[in-house]
Amino acid sequence: MKKFICILLCLVFLSGCGYSSAASESFECMDTFMKIDIYGSADDAADIRAEIERLNGLFSAQDESSDIGRLNKNGTADLSDETADLLSQSLELCSETDGALDISVYPIVEAWGFIDRNYRVPGESELNTLLQSTGYNKIELSGKTAKTDSGMKLDLGAVAKGYAADKAVEIMNENGVTSGILNLGGTVAAVGEKPNGEKWRVGICDPENTAAYFGSVSVSGRIVATSGSYERYFESGGKRYCHIIDPKTGCPTDNGTVSVTVISESGTRSDALSTALFVMGIDGAKKYWRSHRDFEFILLDDKNNLWLTDGAEASFKMNKDYDYNLKVITASD
Repeated sequence: MKKFICILLCLVFLSGCGYSSAASESFECMDTFMKIDIYGSADDAADIRAEIERLNGLFSAQDESSDIGRLNKNGTADLSDETADLLSQSLELCSETDGALDISVYPIVEAWGFIDRNYRVPGESELNTLLQSTGYNKIELSGKTAKTDSGMKLDLGAVAKGYAADKAVEIMNENGVTSGILNLGGTVAAVGEKPNGEKWRVGICDPENTAAYFGSVSVSGRIVATSGSYERYFESGGKRYCHIIDPKTGCPTDNGTVSVTVISESGTRSDALSTALFVMGIDGAKKYWRSHRDFEFILLDDKNNLWLTDGAEASFKMNKDYDYNLKVITASD
């Protein structure tokens, strides 16, 4: 909940600037707090909320009646257009990131207690057994029919909010709404510009004080997604374990990364890559960015280094109370 409060405070402070939105909606969905502020009608805002809630009913891994829930329960399922579309995009991203994103690690996330919050450290033998039942390349998608290996369970949580943001922006475009800020629990869609012509400013949470932010990015027509080790974690034996699982080891990612923010035109891509780059770590993230260049990122590590691609640097402003070591990444480094 601290993360949600931080996001809300950052957005209210950074994007308000004296204007009051014509329509807004605040609600909980996809296991997070969401806030919609648009310069449109109340019906437009209600349409966006209804679409997000509808998508959640299709994607939820914890609802056995959802598309993903039925697939997890039966090992096969005929999917809706949207679930098939998101699953297809997710599998492409899993492959593109060489498995740093893997939508099949849900049983491992369960084993660590990040679903029911009964936290525990699984033994090596248990993890090895669970790893045998994971692997995005074992998921088959033919048209709108999906099949998985026995014992597999999928979770689209790393991409669902981004996909919902994309669909919300589509609704705004269809309804002629050209300006708004959509905060879908850490995935923020900045649509158009503020009424005064300025870009939207989206705050990035301080991991040590999630009621504050260490900086912000000024964006328009972009979707900003952040993943951090501070979002959900537990401590055992003096060690902190975060909820972002490394699909190769089955253990929480422990590579010095504290948070990753991704900025792109696609919500699905921003959401997915914020997780994938977190797992890759800074070296992998730099290599991946240099080979794609269709997004920008900001990565904070545990040495107080703040790594920014040159495109992100151009839109970034650091809060005066912070003194992170800025390290700009260019294509030629």
